[in-house]
Amino acid sequence: MLRTLFLTFVLFCTGASACAEELKVAVAANFKPSLEALAKVFEADTGHRLLISSASSGVLYNQISHGAPFDIFLSADSQRPGLLEKEGLTLKGSRHAYALGELVLWSPGVSGEDGKDKTMTLEDLAVYKGRLAIANPATAPYGLAAQQVLEKLSLWSSFRSRLVQGASIQQAWQFVASGNAPAGLVAKAQLVDHKDNDGHVFLIPATLYDPIRQDMVILKRTQHPEAAKAFVAFMLSPSVQNTLAEQGYLPVATEMAGKSTPEHRREVR
Repeated sequence: MLRTLFLTFVLFCTGASACAEELKVAVAANFKPSLEALAKVFEADTGHRLLISSASSGVLYNQISHGAPFDIFLSADSQRPGLLEKEGLTLKGSRHAYALGELVLWSPGVSGEDGKDKTMTLEDLAVYKGRLAIANPATAPYGLAAQQVLEKLSLWSSFRSRLVQGASIQQAWQFVASGNAPAGLVAKAQLVDHKDNDGHVFLIPATLYDPIRQDMVILKRTQHPEAAKAFVAFMLSPSVQNTLAEQGYLPVATEMAGKSTPEHRREVR
């Protein structure tokens, strides 16, 4: 009887979602709010549970390289997952793009000459004398994109002493939201549902920075590869991609998941 019960349990657990697993997910700070919302759907659909840890992509990469016990890594770039892949720390073929990020200039604390709130443009940024919040370019992909924008506009040197750098794009957003910086270069997705969104956001042209392709990867040390693969499939599903488009990201078609050139970004747009 015990043997029969055991075999029944094993067969039951080989079903689509019968045996729930706990997945430890490392996620870039910009994507944490979106993932928290999506986690509820994934957990309801599969029974698996997501344990979410968030920081800048660079910090998470260093933690994973030094043995942090994550199952899945959702980066804000493609570089770090690519490095983990080269270092042999990922499951073969598990790396996919899950979203494309966009950079905006957010200026809720800037007023025009008439004293009224205004939306800063790139022309305004060229003559702006206040502090500007960005994420750390060394560890945060959105921070690197911000540096590229300022360099292409020949403004990097003039802003160096006035930059308020956050450890992650989330912290850069907080600097502006709290009033510690009147303006900042942040992720579009951070402002979709924010009360200070209207009239204060300028979309940075994609030609001024390298595509912010956000990749995810399953780590080789995972003890739950099937549950991790189910999560990857969930993230690439049309319904999730449509949701991400509503949350301020450019969606990534499943057939494009393994590609990373700027031309593919233009096709999605």
